[in-house]
Amino acid sequence: MLQTQNVPTAGSSDARISHHARQLSMQLQMLRERLFPPSSQKALKTFTSGEAAQLIGVSDGYLRQLSIDGKGPMPEMSSTGRRSYTLEQINVLRHHMATVKPRDALSYLPWRRRGEKLQTIAVANFKGGSAKTTTTIYLAQYLALQGYRVLAVDLDPQASLSSMLGVQPEFDLKDGDTLYGAIRYDDKRRPLSSIIRKTYFAGLDLVPGNLELMEFEHETPTALIERKTSHGDIFFKRVGVALAEVESEYDIVVIDCPPQLGYLTLGAVCAATSLLITIHPQMVDVASMSQFLLMTSDLLSVVRKAGGDLNHDFIRYVITRNEPHDGPQAQIVALLRSLFGDEVLAATVLKSTAIADAGLTKQTLYEIERGQVRRSTFDRAIESLDAVNGEILGGIRQVWGRP
Repeated sequence: MLQTQNVPTAGSSDARISHHARQLSMQLQMLRERLFPPSSQKALKTFTSGEAAQLIGVSDGYLRQLSIDGKGPMPEMSSTGRRSYTLEQINVLRHHMATVKPRDALSYLPWRRRGEKLQTIAVANFKGGSAKTTTTIYLAQYLALQGYRVLAVDLDPQASLSSMLGVQPEFDLKDGDTLYGAIRYDDKRRPLSSIIRKTYFAGLDLVPGNLELMEFEHETPTALIERKTSHGDIFFKRVGVALAEVESEYDIVVIDCPPQLGYLTLGAVCAATSLLITIHPQMVDVASMSQFLLMTSDLLSVVRKAGGDLNHDFIRYVITRNEPHDGPQAQIVALLRSLFGDEVLAATVLKSTAIADAGLTKQTLYEIERGQVRRSTFDRAIESLDAVNGEILGGIRQVWGRP
């Protein structure tokens, strides 16, 4: 009796989807090369002297006098005499101010001090479309702008965070270039320090992601069955162990979790000191989040009993893509606040065309010039983002015992 093999035909679904994937991948590569030619690297804008002074915490006049006296990095001068600084120069000025005013050093250079533990923030939601990756990148960039040493970890196989930070997952990464390379079960495991990449955004480093991360989801059940791991390196501890290797280099780690409750997400939650759960205030999303929370609590209780560390400093719900004048949304936000109280951030991220428009060119509002979008739209969006991120930073500082 002849046996037929399941060989894909031209009209089969897997062949069609494979063809679509190749077509889309080619188009994305062409788009990327138009936006960022192979010889160029993504670069961050420069900051006016007023913006630089505000970030550092000094007056514009003080910066002007520094440049006149030849102290600190020299700003770029335009034909009209306007001074501008790169973020690298702003960080040099932070070090300078911390040196000349040692009593106020912490306000100029806010790196964590001895006794202040590394803060690891996991951003999670079971449902796609809750602005999880957007929340992650804006938080990471905001913290870097404030002078912190930040590591962004892309645990989502879709790798949108990596793309936003200038890494094309399909073309720029080799085997083991994601966190999987540092947490895999075989002898090809690499130190995390060899995987981390500097980005164009000073103070913000990246552990990129791509589809390779799915290997961890596939291999973990086998590793558990075959008892390839001891209690010390069981799957839910591996992310934390990898991050501990580079702990001294960073103040804050921000993890973009996959949009499902897999082994990677559980590892990130166990490695995290705090959790951010993003919520789009629509009834279907809130209902989905309810299921997410129920499943999460069940799984985490199993992990806790197996030795997982689930003592988080804080859990906060972040309202995203909020339309405050929309009646049904306002009702849902009020419901969440009545249920969860102060664990829902007071500030919300407003739904904004400015955020969406910047994303079309793989940029954020922290990267583009203010004049690239309508000023009122830009200012309104930035104000909401700064309020949300400032509130999260306030929680981190509180954990550190800072005022």
